[in-house]
Formats: sequence, structure tokens, C-alpha cells
Amino acid sequence: MPAPTPTLALTQIGQILIPVTDLARATAFYRDALGMQFLFEVPQRMAFFDCGGIRLMLGMPEPNSEPVGAGMLYYKVEDIQSAARALVERGVAQINGPQLIARMSDHDLWLGEYRDSEGNPFALMSEVRR
Repeated sequence: MPAPTPTLALTQIGQILIPVTDLARATAFYRDALGMQFLFEVPQRMAFFDCGGIRLMLGMPEPNSEPVGAGMLYYKVEDIQSAARALVERGVAQINGPQLIARMSDHDLWLGEYRDSEGNPFALMSEVRR
């Protein structure tokens, strides 16, 4: 009888890929408009940023590959109103400004949705203690 397979539990994100069509434009957006810490770049292929200990990779599609869609990233912020104002002042496209989504027992959940330079959606989220 074969040995049992150890239990697998994926519990931590190490890297997130965001597909892009213009690496220079996307790199400038994430570095300058969003203020993320730039780590390094593989010229004309990928750029890497640190996002609170999770590596964010902007990647060009492989030659002759199908386009890859993006998921939604939610960036935690303390003050969603001032973060939203800063993004708009930096020219970031806003889908929906900050909105109260849910009242929890001890805090309110706020979300605001935006688009990056490649048209991918992302959101700000804030858990505001009462």
C-alpha cells in the first residue's frame, strides 16, 4: 500500500502575476502612481515590486500565447478616502470611488475600484474600526 500523501494547504501568496501589454508604461504606473517599491526588472519581459511582502510581477505575454486575464487585487489601506484622492490626483482611472460595503460587528468595510494602465481592475479596501 502506498504511503499517504501529506496534506497540502496553500496558505500564503508569494507572487501575483499581472499581465501587461506595455511593460514600461505599467512599470511607471505601479512605481509612480501607486507608489510601490520597485525590486528589479527582466528587460522587456517582467518587472517585480514588493507589496507588503508579496511579490507583484508585471509580465509580458509569451510569444504566440493566448492573452491571460487578470483577477482583482485588493490593496489594504488605513484611510481609503485619502488614498482614493491620491490615486485620482495621480491620474488613476476610477471605476467606483470609496463606498461602504458592509457593516461588521466592530468595523465597516469600504471598497473603491480603479483601473491600472493596462485596463486591469484593482481595488482599495479599508476596514474602519468604529
